[in-house]
Amino acid sequence: MSEDPRRIPVVIGVGQVNDRPEDPEQGLDSLGLMVEALRRADADAGGGWLARLGSVAVVDQISCPGLGNLAEGVATALGARPAHLKVTPGPMGDGPVTLLAEAANLIGRGEVEVAAVTGGEALRTAARRAAAAGGGDANASRASSERRSKGMLRARYGLTAPVDVYPLYENGCRAAWGQSLAEGQDESALIWSLMSKVAAENPDAWLRKPLEPADILSPEGGNRPIAFPYSKLMVANGSVNQGAGFIVASLAAAREAGIPEERLVHVGLAARAQEDPDILRRDRYDRTATIEVSIRKTLEKNRVEAKDLDAVELYSCFPCVPKMARRVLGWPAEKPATVYGGLTFGGGPIGNVMSHALAAMVEKIRGGAKLGLVFANGGHATYSCTIVLGREPIPGASFPAEFDHQADADALRDPVPELVESYQGPATVETYTVFYGRDGAPRNGVIVARTAQGARTVALVPGEDAAAIAWLTDGAQEPVGAAGEIVPGTAPAPDGGAPLQVWKRAG
Repeated sequence: MSEDPRRIPVVIGVGQVNDRPEDPEQGLDSLGLMVEALRRADADAGGGWLARLGSVAVVDQISCPGLGNLAEGVATALGARPAHLKVTPGPMGDGPVTLLAEAANLIGRGEVEVAAVTGGEALRTAARRAAAAGGGDANASRASSERRSKGMLRARYGLTAPVDVYPLYENGCRAAWGQSLAEGQDESALIWSLMSKVAAENPDAWLRKPLEPADILSPEGGNRPIAFPYSKLMVANGSVNQGAGFIVASLAAAREAGIPEERLVHVGLAARAQEDPDILRRDRYDRTATIEVSIRKTLEKNRVEAKDLDAVELYSCFPCVPKMARRVLGWPAEKPATVYGGLTFGGGPIGNVMSHALAAMVEKIRGGAKLGLVFANGGHATYSCTIVLGREPIPGASFPAEFDHQADADALRDPVPELVESYQGPATVETYTVFYGRDGAPRNGVIVARTAQGARTVALVPGEDAAAIAWLTDGAQEPVGAAGEIVPGTAPAPDGGAPLQVWKRAG
């Protein structure tokens, strides 16, 4: 731990915004949410910090195109003239934690005394405006995912948006963990119920109704199936207008300003790694090396053990992510995996979710917790970044510090199977999902399969094949590992290309 207070980073102020205008035209845009969040963070820190900002870092947004350089826009609106400006390469879920680690390093190197991180998404307002205009795509998140995946094999089979992809990990993990479908769903429902109860007590959460596990599993109240085995109450809620941000300063600057010690939250070391962006070029679907390395290295570097943690925020876009993370960490399912409320109930403003989680963790520590861990996830389980925050200086923390652990993740990863686009013959199910329409009826299933030679390929299960859809979803047998055959399809592909290949069950 550094002894020089000019090189010790502390969070001094946090701010969150929920914008719920009745008239969509009156809503703040994403930039407005970011600016307001930092103004609130400044007030939380006692005021007078915005003019002193040496760095402004912003999580990119998707809901309001055409806003220009967001970091410049935020700085200008706040009257700041920082030497460092940064915008993440995209709306990445690990962005806020990564930017916090970078801000800590700026302070650790003595390059700045005060740094700000912010982000915001006006998704609810953008969707309503698009609907009122009678044009455009009201689902900005899916549209963005489809643009990024255009031309890829997975896109031909409908594996584009996160809600299409994460079930591959859910089903793969459940099978590897030896759970029945009911056991896997019960674990998800318990974790999500606890998140809803945390959100109910959080004034900054978007949805504040506590739910029991049975409510999460029930199809009542519009809780329709989305992508097997996930229903609406198990997926991130992107229909929000939310902004959040925080201000980081050197311990010396905070003390000179007279901020009470009990309001200062010390920043620990971070660890980050990533997977291949293409979900079909991963080594496996029952774990990710990035999650394991990110969490374990963070604990190791900070000289912290899981038993030392009073609270955690385990990224919760879909149940498989906190379920994988809690197993690495050793965190019980019976303890809340969030201080914010999670992405279903706290709110899911795309890449900036963890700014809200970090703000909530700061408040948790100010309220008496001694040590908290924040694990962030981005893309399609692509990026992982974990950090710890503490009431006291973190034992192993000294800045600046490298937090890129890609080499460690690469060393842990198994060989990636060859991906073949066209295949006919025997195969086994590696993982799978089923997509549903808004009426709750299955549209089709998708199988990620291993060929007889060990290569990976993808096949369609037509929605009209009721027996195969039932086999995938009724829980009577575990489809992962089951044998079948891949045959040529006959129906035109949605993209107008060659027909998609089709899965046939053995027997």
